[in-house]
Amino acid sequence: MDRLREQFSQIYDEYIEKIYRFVYLKVNSQETAEDITSKVFMKGWESYQKQGKNIKNPSAFLYQIARNSVVDHYREKARKNTISSEVLPEISDNQEDAQSKAILSADVNIVREAIKKLEKEHQDIIIWHYLEDMPVEQIAQLLGRPEGTIRVMMHRGIKELKGLIKES
Repeated sequence: MDRLREQFSQIYDEYIEKIYRFVYLKVNSQETAEDITSKVFMKGWESYQKQGKNIKNPSAFLYQIARNSVVDHYREKARKNTISSEVLPEISDNQEDAQSKAILSADVNIVREAIKKLEKEHQDIIIWHYLEDMPVEQIAQLLGRPEGTIRVMMHRGIKELKGLIKES
């Protein structure tokens, strides 16, 4: 049991920030993201105790729990699944002036609003690949789809995203 705890502790340390960031981009508040992330790792620990070494890909395992937890959250709230437009962390650089920050903030808001309009799977793929640096192979495993399908979905999502940004 101590060995399982130690192994899961390492998995937790490696993935806590990534899972939190993924959840945070999918919900409306920091508090909600923290709650869901906590539940993800509780569910992960429960499953890990039962399955242990049978979990071959901890990343896919945790992201699947996170995806399901976000879906459950929105089902409970009976709201449309969106990426929060209010709580994306602000990007700051002390060297930038106020005008540059305002332009950057406007650009981030435009992209964030455009991402919200994409299909849920396209949102997930773009977030995982471009924000989490997850390789296509891992996304394919996570979604249970061929790598080629993921590449096509990513291409379509980016193309649609660019069109939405141009409209803004």
